[in-house]
Amino acid sequence: MANIKHNKIKNVGVLFELLTRQITSDTINGIEKSPAIFIVKEFFNKNSYLSKELNLYKALQVQKYKNEARAEKFIDVVVAEHNKLSSAKLNREKYNLIKEIKSKYNLEDFFKSHVANYKLNASIYKILESKNNKRFSNPMNVMKSRVFLTEHILEKFGSTKNTKETIIKEYSKQDQDLRLLSYKILLEKFNKKYGKLNVKQKNLLKEYINNISNLSSLKKYIIKEVNIVTKALSLLTPKVSDKVVKIKLKEVSDQLKLIKKENKIRDKHLVSVLRSYNLIKELNNVVK
Repeated sequence: MANIKHNKIKNVGVLFELLTRQITSDTINGIEKSPAIFIVKEFFNKNSYLSKELNLYKALQVQKYKNEARAEKFIDVVVAEHNKLSSAKLNREKYNLIKEIKSKYNLEDFFKSHVANYKLNASIYKILESKNNKRFSNPMNVMKSRVFLTEHILEKFGSTKNTKETIIKEYSKQDQDLRLLSYKILLEKFNKKYGKLNVKQKNLLKEYINNISNLSSLKKYIIKEVNIVTKALSLLTPKVSDKVVKIKLKEVSDQLKLIKKENKIRDKHLVSVLRSYNLIKELNNVVK
């Protein structure tokens, strides 16, 4: 019996996630026309087989049921829909996608980034591949992935529609997904709200993007930056003559210190540190 090994180079969920991260990284580094944007638009257009497979991945990632039998049925429906896709055409598109990525980026560096829901993407890959693999697969290996996926679907159930309608809805969303690449929009919002990001802010966003699934590493970085900022505030505050401003600066410093006591770093903490960088910059200008 052969185990179906996960191959991230062939996992469309992983590939799409890495491309969106690359878009963000390129944008942060001042590359206005990121090659990853053109790769996504070319290979994940609504008529491509990669786009169709990606939406089946998304259907399994977002759909929720409170009934295990329904969850199992939904997995079967998605697998049946996946079987309708031409394996030859899908593999050809994946080959050309990797070839294009390799021509624009260093593959080893490209695949180094952390991927959110990596285990979920791997489980979906194994389940779908088990149906396409003509060799006899280890049933325990496939079952383990199926149990994990079923538990994910049952984890936080919500209102659902007919399973077929859900898949069709996921297919129809693809164009919107390409326009609303979440990481790029996040960066654009920061640029619009806070102006041109300085080096410290860019570095913080890079850490956030690269370690979004490695919360321990992200927290260490945030705490280090909080220590730097609070020390700078303590040095600059005595040089401020306005008493009200001094009180406000003390409040800001206290709020930043509370971040270190949090078990989990949240988006609001990221925003607080980003704002603190601007505050230090303004204080330095005032003191001068």
